[in-house]
Parts: sequence; structure tokens; C-alpha cells
Amino acid sequence: MEGELLLLSSMIFLLPVVCGCPERCRCHSPSNFVDCSRQDLAEVPSDLPPQTLTLHLQDNQIRQLPASAFKSVPQLTTLNLYNNSLSNLTSGVFHGLQHLRVLNLTQNSLHSLESRLFHSLPQLRELDLSSNNISHLPTSLGEPWENLTVFAIQQNQLQQLDRALLESMPRVRHLFLKDNLWKCNCHLLSLKLWLETFIYKGGITDSIICASPDTWKGKDLLKIPHELYQPCPFPSPDLQSSQVQQLGAAHRAVPRPPESHSSGERDHWGCEIKPKPRPASLRHAMATIVIAGVVCGIVCLMMLAAAIYGCTYAAITAQYHGGRLAQINEPAKTEGKELFDSSTA
Repeated sequence: MEGELLLLSSMIFLLPVVCGCPERCRCHSPSNFVDCSRQDLAEVPSDLPPQTLTLHLQDNQIRQLPASAFKSVPQLTTLNLYNNSLSNLTSGVFHGLQHLRVLNLTQNSLHSLESRLFHSLPQLRELDLSSNNISHLPTSLGEPWENLTVFAIQQNQLQQLDRALLESMPRVRHLFLKDNLWKCNCHLLSLKLWLETFIYKGGITDSIICASPDTWKGKDLLKIPHELYQPCPFPSPDLQSSQVQQLGAAHRAVPRPPESHSSGERDHWGCEIKPKPRPASLRHAMATIVIAGVVCGIVCLMMLAAAIYGCTYAAITAQYHGGRLAQINEPAKTEGKELFDSSTA
């Protein structure tokens, strides 16, 4: 009896090893799902089943991910790293995940992202970077994301976002940007124009609430008229002349502030939105057109009235003169008839 119990306990102990499931994880073989969440893990388990499609590692204490951290699960399609302690991601951490579609990095401690971080994820469709400390996103994160449809970066420290990054996502349909430190100055105008086109084409996004400057603090970026934005000033004169020429071709020159101002005041003058600019007013143009139309209409009516009056006057005058002529001719005819009658007699 004791031997049978020993054999049974040995089989139970060896069962996870035979099935290839890590000791502190739960595996569901039919769906190739591995759940290692809430296990206080400090690193990714090394003995993950190679056929794993979905891997949950949320609510752990993982601080770093080595290069090719998931090379043992090349078929992975969904990776959840929510609520860990990741502060930095090396460029090769996701190497080998050619089939990954969903990546959740929400609620970590990421500060920035390398430009080639996601270049090995050609099939990525959903990327969630919310609730981190990201203050800057590069212009490009690898090759164009032809398949990305959901991009979320809410609750970070972003002040600006280059539209070139969004233009590398031609199929994105859901874009989440709220709760950042958006600085609504001249540099954010291109993002505003891109978002207006994105919404017009059916895209879904949340609000971008300005955190600065004070003029627009608390305002929705999309509700600020773009006429209130001024072109960004030229960079400092120490840049190469070729760069200045390229910028001059792209932007209209803006007068510089007086030299007596401090450098901080010049930067503030050049980049902040002017609350009282003098742009071309469509309202004034429409008013001018309406007034011109009214004046032309009045002139036309006056000309028509003058024409009717002239025609009426001419007709009355002709009728009057015709009557007088008939009256003059009638006595002449009578006198002639009497002369004719008397001569006959």
C-alpha cells in the first residue's frame, strides 16, 4: 500500500515536468494557454511550453527582460505583462515573436522606448503602453506597422507626439491619448490636423486635454481653432545653413522678438500660442460677400424701377400726344368736307 502511494505521489510530482508546464504556472493544453499571473515572479519562466499561444505574466515583480526573453515560445500570439516593474526594454527583447498580435505593457515604469524595439513584431495588431512614465516617443518604432489597429498611450508624461509615428500606422482605428501632459503650442498643430483627418475617416480617439500653456490649460486640443496657431520660429542661428533653408521652405517666416528680451522670453514668445492673433477671418469674408450681394441687389432693383418708370412715362406721353394730334386733325377734316360740299352745290 505504501509503495502504491509513493508511486502515485511521484507521478503527481512529475506530471508538470512531463506536461512541460512551469512549476508556478497553470497550463491549459487544448488552447495552449499559460497563466503565470500573481506569482511574485522576478523573471520569465525558462521552461514554458514551446507551443504556447497565450502567455499571462501580469501582476508579478519582473524588472528586466533579457534579449530574446521569449525565444522558447515562437508561436506566441498574446503577451500580457500588465502591472510589473519594467523600467527599460532592450531592442532585442521581443526577437523571434513573428506571430505576436497583442502586447500589453500597461502599468509598468517605462520611461522611453528605443526606435527599433518592435521591429521584430510584423503581425502586431494591439499595443497598449498606458499608465507608464513615457515622456518621449521616437518618430519611428521600426518598420511601418501595416497591421496595427489599436494604439494606446494614455496616462503617461507625453508633451508632444510626432505625426510621423502615427503615419506609420496606416490601419490604426483606435487611438487612445488622454491623460498626458500635452503642451498645446505650435509643435502640436500637425498632430491636431492629423487627428481631424483621422476622425473624418472613421477613426476613434479620446480627448487631448491641454496641460499647458495657461492660455489653453484644460481645453480640448481638437476644439481650439487652428487659426489661433502661429508657425514655429526658426531654430537658433548656430544651426547649419542647409537646415535653416529646409525649415524655411516648410514654414512661413515669423518676426523675432526684440533682442532685449531674455532667452526664456524669446522661447515663450516663439512657441506658445498667441491668444489674440490676426488670422484671415472667414466670418469677415462672408460678411463682405453678403453686403456686396445686398448692395448689388438694391442697385439692380433701382435700375429695374427706373426702366419700368421710363417705359410707363414713354407710353403715357405717346398716348397723350396721339390724342392731341387726333383732336387737331378732326377740325381740319370737317372744314375740308364743308368746302367740298359747297363747291359741289
